[in-house]
Amino acid sequence: MAGTTKDYYAILGVERGAAPDQIKKAFRRKARETHPDVAGHAGAEDGFKELNEAYEVLSDPEKRQLYDTYGTADPRMAGGPVGYGDVGDLFGVGDIFETFFGGGGFGGQGRRVSLDGRDMSAQVVVSLEEAATGVEKELRVTRDAPCETCGASGAAEGGSVVTCPDCGGTGMRRIQRRSFLGMMESVTPCQRCGQTGTIADPPCPACGGSGRARREETVRAAVPAGVRDGMSLRVPGMGEAGLRGARAGDLLVQVRVAEHEYLHREGDDLHCHLTLTITQAALGADLGACGIHGDEQVHVPSGSQPHETVRLRGKGMPHLNGGSGDLIVHLAVEVPKKLTKRQKELMAELAESLGDKKRSGVLDRLNEWLSG
Repeated sequence: MAGTTKDYYAILGVERGAAPDQIKKAFRRKARETHPDVAGHAGAEDGFKELNEAYEVLSDPEKRQLYDTYGTADPRMAGGPVGYGDVGDLFGVGDIFETFFGGGGFGGQGRRVSLDGRDMSAQVVVSLEEAATGVEKELRVTRDAPCETCGASGAAEGGSVVTCPDCGGTGMRRIQRRSFLGMMESVTPCQRCGQTGTIADPPCPACGGSGRARREETVRAAVPAGVRDGMSLRVPGMGEAGLRGARAGDLLVQVRVAEHEYLHREGDDLHCHLTLTITQAALGADLGACGIHGDEQVHVPSGSQPHETVRLRGKGMPHLNGGSGDLIVHLAVEVPKKLTKRQKELMAELAESLGDKKRSGVLDRLNEWLSG
């Protein structure tokens, strides 16, 4: 493609400002029309290769920008006019760095790239009850999935994946250029195979030879009992599909546990509040408190004080490795705001019998409030 003057937009039959999806649709339509097995005329194979070359450039944002600016997708030929272009390339300085410090110019990588797919991420929200029991959640994920047309091989029917003829399977091209120091050899990433070392010949018209296509899929993630907020689950093989059937990446699902109306979680312990009357606190009582699996029976000992707690062992969230945390019930003693005349008399008698003038604490404050 170096130094090409081909009009890739005309080859695909689209305008220069065409959107990526328009380019993709045009390529698929043209590929079906010009495939050698369909066209059957002399030169059909060359035309099909030219069509794939055009799509390879215009479907890649970086290559397309180079082509729109300089008329070529080869970065070595996109130097611009002398005086404002790449002065290093003009005098061969770029070649010197490539020769002594590795291919691809500054920071180039002199090796084949991996065909494996990358990991992807998603998020799922569960209730506290679902986190306590475990649940299977369905997610809608848009990913590069294996191409169904070619079975992820990347090759059209009758074709195959072959060693890239431009780089000989290395993923890198060696280019000799003359400089002021003489003949210099540089190593650059192979554009034809995308530094993978292989190509599909001829490429599948549906996926362009990559062996994968964009698709929305339903993924099921098993959320274990006891999962904590922010924990990540791995769904193997449901990330980005690999190139031409290579290993797919995984889907990493972050779990967010929604807040509960009455329960607060700390580690695997749960906390709740239980409101009781003065008499229940003084005499003791058996009451119901909110738990993760419904109301839990709580025995409030006689003489319980405000802000004291009652711990129910094993009634909290399950541990991931077995067992469970506790349910911690915080007692809130409610003082009546209005009393009848008889109730005031009874409370006054109780205060007097307890010797409230010599005591401090809740009864003192209660007596002051009643007297006022």
